[in-house]
Amino acid sequence: MNSLLTSPKRKTMARKIEASTSLAFFFPLLLLSLALGRAIASSQGQKTWCVAKPSSDEATLTGNLNYACSQVDCKVLQKDCLCFYPDNLISHASVAMNLYYQARGRNYWNCYFRNSGLVSTTDPSFGNCSYVYY
Repeated sequence: MNSLLTSPKRKTMARKIEASTSLAFFFPLLLLSLALGRAIASSQGQKTWCVAKPSSDEATLTGNLNYACSQVDCKVLQKDCLCFYPDNLISHASVAMNLYYQARGRNYWNCYFRNSGLVSTTDPSFGNCSYVYY
């Protein structure tokens, strides 16, 4: 009988049950902490924007720009519009990523962009280009 209790199958099953129990406990805590963090930031009236990380490569920035502009209106990035200049990829991607972030509710995960987005508490607006804040 003791050999059944210590068999490899039993140990594997026990580990699986332990792992699923840990996940069942951890996931709700994670969601609760995210909701509380958002509520605290909102209650403090802290404004946030999303910008591209300076270390992001061109392919990632291009993907971010294309994705964000497929989801939100990026007309402000067209030539002769307020946010066209500076005419470079990181600037255009940052404006587009922020438009998406704002439109989706300013949740930190809406600025993730495969770890190439950065939530800022400093307004990134420059010159005549005002970064949207909803």
